[in-house]
Amino acid sequence: MNRREALARVAWIMGGAVIGANLFLEGCTREATNTVEGLFEPATVDFLGDIADTILPPTHSPGAKEAGVGAFIPVMVKDCYTSADQKTFVDGLALLESASKDKFGRKFQELDASERTTLLAAIDKEAKDYQRNRAGEDPNHYFHLFKQLTLLGFFTSELGATKALRYVQIPGKYDGDYPYKKGDKAWAT
Repeated sequence: MNRREALARVAWIMGGAVIGANLFLEGCTREATNTVEGLFEPATVDFLGDIADTILPPTHSPGAKEAGVGAFIPVMVKDCYTSADQKTFVDGLALLESASKDKFGRKFQELDASERTTLLAAIDKEAKDYQRNRAGEDPNHYFHLFKQLTLLGFFTSELGATKALRYVQIPGKYDGDYPYKKGDKAWAT
């Protein structure tokens, strides 16, 4: 039994107390395009992990790859993205490889850390300009999607929440005037 089935059964047992349970349980499931299935291959998961690790590298806290973001991204793209965004994302992987070959003559995973950072910084600038000027119907820029998923995957992972953010398993009362010291981590809870 998967999580959706378990939640549906609990809602049924409770006499349908969960209003709109079907919408809630199926809200993040969409039809996947055929090209999305390739995202789950180990080589692609590793490639996505390397992209994510360049966006959020290890510092005083673990990097995105160590947090499992490479495996998180395909699930989110398949289950939560529209078919247009799925296509943009998958096509973006090929565009990123092409940009790497054009700029450095090698695949992204063959680049050293500084070359990866240089490449992604240039693509990030391009993505910001595109997102700022795009019309409502235009698709998102692929790198914009990469960054969103990297940040979401990292900060919702156990490592991101406990090592990069301040985490209290059972938080106390709300204190709107809590003293802040420069350099304090944000709260995960």
